[in-house]
Order: sequence, then C-alpha cells, then structure tokens
Amino acid sequence: MTNKEDKLPSTLSGKQKKFLKGLGHHLAPLVSIGKEGLTENVIKATKQELLLRELVKVKIANSSSLNKQEAAELLPEATESTLVQLIGKTLLLYKENPKIDKEHRISMPH
Repeated sequence: MTNKEDKLPSTLSGKQKKFLKGLGHHLAPLVSIGKEGLTENVIKATKQELLLRELVKVKIANSSSLNKQEAAELLPEATESTLVQLIGKTLLLYKENPKIDKEHRISMPH
C-alpha cells in the first residue's frame, strides 16, 4: 500500500514537510470529524483554522463514518490545503496564508 502523503499533489519539499511535522507535533487537534463524516461545518471550521494558523491538526473520531484514508484525500481537497502527515486518526494540514502578519506566519525552510 502506498503512502497517501505521496499520492496527493504537494508543493512542499521533504525538508518543509519535516519542518511542519515538527511544528505540528505539539499542536492539539482543533477540528474533529465525527459520526456525520465530512460535513460542510467540518470543512468550514478547517478552512477557518487554516486561515488563522496555517497549520492545523484534525482528529477523526472512532465513530466517524469516514475512514482515515478517505479523510486524508477529501479534506485537503475540500479545504485547498496540503496533507503534511497522517498518523493514526489525526491529519496535519497546511495552507499558506500571506495575509497573516509576518510574525505570526510560518516561515518555511527552502
């Protein structure tokens, strides 16, 4: 089975993904995918958090109708973000937001 991270289109280099994984390690999940699956509210909440923070953890509840592979494909597409990591039932998503003040933006390595 191939890694879902490698199947999604990504503009992130391996070095950048490693950097973001390090930043995301200590983050708490801010969005949860529940038994209803990928609802409009989940997509909206994820987009909002990405706008504010650029890097967001999303937890897939055990009761979710969506499996982790489906979530790893559908949520980044729906939010126009990049899947950085899928560990267990937790997704780490990144979306650059140049409108955030420089001191609050994630400064990516090249």
